[in-house]
Amino acid sequence: MSNHYDLIIIGSGPAGRAAAIQAGKLKRRVLVVDRKDRLGGVSVHTGTIPSKTLRETVLNLSGWRERSFYGRSYRVKDKIDAGDLKARLHMTLDHEVDVIEHQFNRNHVEDLNGVASFTGPNEIEVAVDGGEVQRLTADKFLICTGTKTFRPDWVPFNGKTVLDSDEFLEMGEIPRSLIVVGAGVIGVEYASMFATLDVRVTLIEPRESFLDFIDRFTIDEFTHEIRENGLDLRLGSPIAKVEDMGEHVEVSLENGRHVRAEMLLFAAGRMGATARLNLDAVGIETDHRGRISVDRKTYQTSVPHIYAAGDVIGHPSLASTSLQQGRVAACHALDTPTLPESPWFPYGIYSVPEISTCGMSEEEVQERGIPYEIGVGRFRETSRGHIMGLEHGFVKMLVSLKTRRLLGVQIVGEGATELIHIAQAVLNLKGTVDYFVENTFNYPTLAEAYRIAGLDAFNRMPIPEEYKVKGKAKGKSKG
Repeated sequence: MSNHYDLIIIGSGPAGRAAAIQAGKLKRRVLVVDRKDRLGGVSVHTGTIPSKTLRETVLNLSGWRERSFYGRSYRVKDKIDAGDLKARLHMTLDHEVDVIEHQFNRNHVEDLNGVASFTGPNEIEVAVDGGEVQRLTADKFLICTGTKTFRPDWVPFNGKTVLDSDEFLEMGEIPRSLIVVGAGVIGVEYASMFATLDVRVTLIEPRESFLDFIDRFTIDEFTHEIRENGLDLRLGSPIAKVEDMGEHVEVSLENGRHVRAEMLLFAAGRMGATARLNLDAVGIETDHRGRISVDRKTYQTSVPHIYAAGDVIGHPSLASTSLQQGRVAACHALDTPTLPESPWFPYGIYSVPEISTCGMSEEEVQERGIPYEIGVGRFRETSRGHIMGLEHGFVKMLVSLKTRRLLGVQIVGEGATELIHIAQAVLNLKGTVDYFVENTFNYPTLAEAYRIAGLDAFNRMPIPEEYKVKGKAKGKSKG
C-alpha cells in the first residue's frame, strides 16, 4: 500500500487514541505511530491507569474503607507486598491494551511501532526495530507525544531507592518509609496512597502552597485529613541536597532540617516529549518545558496542517480533556464539523481522600467581584455516609447572589470524582441553586450532600419575590 495518509498521529495516548478512532469513523486513511511496544502511551503504561489501579488495590487490600468500623489495625490482607500491588495492575493494563487494539482494528486504524521525526512539512521518518527507517507522508499531522518525567542532574536516580514516577511502579518491595518530592497531582496521589499502607511518608514541597488551582478551603480540609492519616507534609522547604546513602536516602533542606527514608520518589514536574520530533524541520517552537503552543479551539500549531493535543500542549494535562482535544483536532484536520468542547470540565485527583472540582474556586469568584454565597454538605450528614462509615468528606457549593446560578463545586472524599459530574451538568446547563432544592435525590446516597449544600446556601440567600407566598397576611396563617 501507499505510504501516504490523510492523517498521521504521533502518539497513542488518550488524545492520539481518540483522534485515530474519530478519523477511522470518518473513513479516512490514518496511521498511529508510537515508540512504545504496546499501544496506549504513558496514560496506560505508567500514568493515569496504573496510578488509579494502584490506588484501588491499596484501598481494597488495606481495608481502609472499613477502618472506621473495625479499627485502624484492620486489614483485608495482613502482609501486603509489591507483588500484591502489581498483580491487579498488570491485569488492568493488559485489558486496556486489548481494548485499544480492538478499537483500532474495528475502525481500520493502522499503527506502527517506532520513533517518529519530521523531515519536511509533509513527511516523517520512523525508526523501527532493527534499524530500519520508513518514510511516510500525510496531508495532516497530529502530535500527541505527551510528557516525560523531569529528571534534574542533582537527584541521584538509581532505579531502586531513588525513582521517578515512571520507575516507581516497578519497585521491588514496599518501603517502610518514603520521601516524595513535589506536591503536584502525581506526588500527592502517591504520597497519600502509601500513607494508607501505613508507610511513613514525608511529602516535600518547596513552595508555601500546593495544588494552587484548587479552592483554598478545600485544600485546607484536605491537608488536615492527610495529616490525620499520618502523612508528614513539609511546605516551604526548598531542597539543598539529595544523597543516596546506600541503606537510606537523605534529603537536606535549606531550612537546616534533614529527612531520611528507605526510598525517594521525585515527582516535581514533567516535560513535553518533543525532543526527538525534529520540530525545527517544520518551524514549530516549544517552550522551556518542551510544550507546543496551539489554537485552543482547533488545536492547530503555528504550522496550520500540523496539530497537537493532550499533555504535550500543557494545561490542563488531564486524560479526560486529552480525549476531547484529540477528537476535536481530528475533526478540524479532516474538515468535519463537530460539537465544540463544553466550557466547564471536572478535575479529578485520585488521592486518599479523592478531590474533584468543577467551575470556579472561591478565590476566582472573589477576583471577579461576584457577590456569592457558600453551601456545604458533609458526608457524615447523610445516611449513606453513616452506612459507609465515613467520618470526613464534603460538597462545597458556590452560588451567585445576583443570578442564583451555580458558580463552582468542590468535593473531597469517597466517590468525589464520580459525584462531580452532577455539578458539571448543572454548570454547563447554567442551572441555579434551586435545582438542588427542588429535586429529589436517591436515598440513601452520597449525592444527598448536594441537596444539603444547596439548602445550606439557599437558606442564607434572599428569597426572590416570585417565591414568596401571596394572599396571606403577614404574621398570620389560616387554620
